[in-house]
Amino acid sequence: MSPRLEAALALSLMQDAAPQREELPLHWHHLLNWREGTPVARAARNPISGLSTGFRAGGVYRTMAKQQAFTSTHKVLLGISVFLVLVASFWSTQSSSAKIPALPVDTLDTAPPAASTTTLPDTVAESRSDTLTQRHEVQPGDTLSSIFSRYGAPASDLNRIMETDVEYLALETLQPGTQLRLTFDDQDRFTELALVLDSARTVFYTRTDDDQFEYRRMEADTHWVSEVLRGSIEGSFYVSAVKAGLTAHQIASVNQLLEHRLNFRRDLRAGDQFAVIISHEMTTHQSTGKTRVEAVSLKRGNRTHTAFRFEDGNYYDQHGKSVLPAFRRWPTQTPYRVSSHFNPRRKHPVTGRISPHNGVDLATPIGTPIFSTGDGIVQRVGNHPFAGKYVDIDHGNAYKTRYLHLHRILVKRGQSIQRGDRIALSGNTGRSTGPHLHFELHVNSRPVNPLKADIPTAADIPSEYAKAFKEDASYKLAVMERAGSRSNLMLAGARVSFE
Repeated sequence: MSPRLEAALALSLMQDAAPQREELPLHWHHLLNWREGTPVARAARNPISGLSTGFRAGGVYRTMAKQQAFTSTHKVLLGISVFLVLVASFWSTQSSSAKIPALPVDTLDTAPPAASTTTLPDTVAESRSDTLTQRHEVQPGDTLSSIFSRYGAPASDLNRIMETDVEYLALETLQPGTQLRLTFDDQDRFTELALVLDSARTVFYTRTDDDQFEYRRMEADTHWVSEVLRGSIEGSFYVSAVKAGLTAHQIASVNQLLEHRLNFRRDLRAGDQFAVIISHEMTTHQSTGKTRVEAVSLKRGNRTHTAFRFEDGNYYDQHGKSVLPAFRRWPTQTPYRVSSHFNPRRKHPVTGRISPHNGVDLATPIGTPIFSTGDGIVQRVGNHPFAGKYVDIDHGNAYKTRYLHLHRILVKRGQSIQRGDRIALSGNTGRSTGPHLHFELHVNSRPVNPLKADIPTAADIPSEYAKAFKEDASYKLAVMERAGSRSNLMLAGARVSFE
């Protein structure tokens, strides 16, 4: 116990022992005045709000009963109290230059924070004996810099994290509602940033022994739940599809699958029928927010246009012919020298830790035209401090491509593009040792070597899979024709190929 606190308690005992005392309020803040109103030294974060905390005056009272006589017991108590006061005063004099230790928060039964203390409904703190974790839900106008500043995490650590993220660009997905967790150790040192991508995936940037940050990703098991959406053309296909329940991204995917079979502006007539099977990725009980088109059927007059997703991730019509053109292997008009190869196990030359290179670097001069390697939808455009200006394209059939260090971007987010469309000019932006294009290919959300991986071709379904595909396509076509309504879900488990 602090000597000053002992002295205060001794004075309290003296007051108890004194005769003829009336009611006297005793407040906890009276005992804390020697700390100049600061209850604890480490009051930077409230366990709930993350703000500084304080004690509200009042709330503890003691009633002293009148004493009728000054008994021998009172004399003994008074003597002990005086002795404690003298000892405490001597101790305080000898140690006046030393720092007085802080009172632990849990040693006092404190009142709630004052009404003027603001709370942060979008943040929650979790504490263990050796860590403190702050949860933050991204709000409109938030930036990573403002979030780090808010919780006292150093800007230098954010810079190191952004450097680690250059091969993943996961932090470029921040939008209102995104969940972040910032963890601090018992010395208040920032140690980890966690980004919740969705209900199944979280990525972590964890401090290493050399004060760098290491990327890791955790994924939960998921399955797919499918539903059927159907409608008829009333006005444009887009308006009709929205009425049927499709999202803008799903409509763009359908357009991409059938645009080489018909012109959506000229060929459709009022009353033409369409049906789409949409699958939703789920954890045990919660959607991840990811969807994909499993099948589409569009009847116009006596013709029916179809596209079915097969287990290889590609789409074919009912006859097993590819509905999408083949991918280009190179994103440039002619091949360029590879200045840095794809290497997911690349080691950092200094630390020896795994520092993957998730694409290939092509030695393109500044201003070299860059072309989309396949039909798709521009998913993201941005300017990263290390990746520079970049473009992400979703090709709709488990394939995505990414282009970094661009000089100029020629497309916009959400734009539909076709194979061979010019999307950018090569550059030297971001952290770069010289002009080049960093080109990536992702299959099922995993980076692969874009110069060697299997890419979509315009070929028919392989003959060894023709029978399985025909059965699968017939089943999905029957589902689209017979499903009663949106509420008639084809749940996972109804058919193995549907999951």
